[in-house]
Amino acid sequence: MAFTFRFLENIALADIAFEAEGDSIEELFRGCTQALIETMADPRTVAASWEQRIIKMDAALDDLLVEWLSEIVYWKDAAGVVFREAPLRLTREDDGWKLEASLIGAAVDYAVQTLRNDVKGITRHLYSLGQEGALWKARVVMDV
Repeated sequence: MAFTFRFLENIALADIAFEAEGDSIEELFRGCTQALIETMADPRTVAASWEQRIIKMDAALDDLLVEWLSEIVYWKDAAGVVFREAPLRLTREDDGWKLEASLIGAAVDYAVQTLRNDVKGITRHLYSLGQEGALWKARVVMDV
């Protein structure tokens, strides 16, 4: 994989923050997605018995990332699931960006899954997304 992420200490009280970077904007989206998935549960303990296809479009990358991460939180709550993986593809369109992804996971099961945090939402507090040299970087704060 060509992305990294790390959780940030002392950024926001009662929240969890992370920074991610990738060698492309698509890899950055993958890194942010993985950080969110791992915040909620250990993906190695989640089966692949549930799937939801997602397509999102936006003219602005920073808005698209927040919308995408918020969509993951929405499906966690609406379907009562946690996620194993979320393969995605990000493409440039004439009027913006298009994200196509699949959320793959399973219904919450305390007996077999290692559950971590109940993420309530993605905030814009201290949020950033940008390119620094060859790397794309983002900082995200999640309300838990």
